[in-house]
Amino acid sequence: MPAPTNTLKQRFKAGDTTFGCWLSFAEAAPTEVVGTAGFDWLVIDGEHAANDIRSIRDQLMALQSSPSQVIVRIPVGEPWIVKQVLDVGAQTILVPMVESGAQAQQMVRACTYPPHGIRGVGATATRSSRFSTLTDYTRTADDQISLIVQVENRAGLAALDDILAVEGIDCVFIGPADLAADMGHPGDMTHPKVHAAIVDTLGRIRDAGKVPGILSLSDESIEAYLDAGARFVAVGIDVITLAQAARATADRWIKSQRP
Repeated sequence: MPAPTNTLKQRFKAGDTTFGCWLSFAEAAPTEVVGTAGFDWLVIDGEHAANDIRSIRDQLMALQSSPSQVIVRIPVGEPWIVKQVLDVGAQTILVPMVESGAQAQQMVRACTYPPHGIRGVGATATRSSRFSTLTDYTRTADDQISLIVQVENRAGLAALDDILAVEGIDCVFIGPADLAADMGHPGDMTHPKVHAAIVDTLGRIRDAGKVPGILSLSDESIEAYLDAGARFVAVGIDVITLAQAARATADRWIKSQRP
């Protein structure tokens, strides 16, 4: 049996616009709940959430029956963590803070088996091969791995053409918060200079034949990014969604009973 079909990769190729949510609790139970919401995809965040390889594995297991496709954002662009995340069953990897074409190419190689890449051939006992039940896994896995790289500072923007020229990258994702901070406007992702850079970058990604991606919790910004060409859009973060709903409920009842 071959590796499972990566339907998110298929949607990238089809040019679909997809919407997703960040998972930041680093726990299987809330992840399973969000998996029932109906997002096109979910990102298990290994960069800013308190995740390790075991909690990433447990969340992949919790989402196995979810219709949402699963992405794992690794904490840093290093081949060793790419190998671990792929072996526990991820098929789509998001790499933060990519700043050069050479770094992007290294991540492609980390996701690919020899002779074209450096992924270790040890799937026999791993969850990725369903513990050897997917007998053709190592021969078919490369075609089902999707790589997303984040461009989120001035160095990344300066190297954008080199990054876009790398084969094996499906999507380039703009990190608006880091970009705003690096441009001297921390916390102000709507600053005119930041917004102009984001809009320009989304268009360049689209024109290069890659999928342009971004995150925003603002309806107005999301609409503007879609108009600029974004086709992979994070529109929620689980922790923020819970916090806002809990605070709104508390305010509604406590304020109404305690004038």
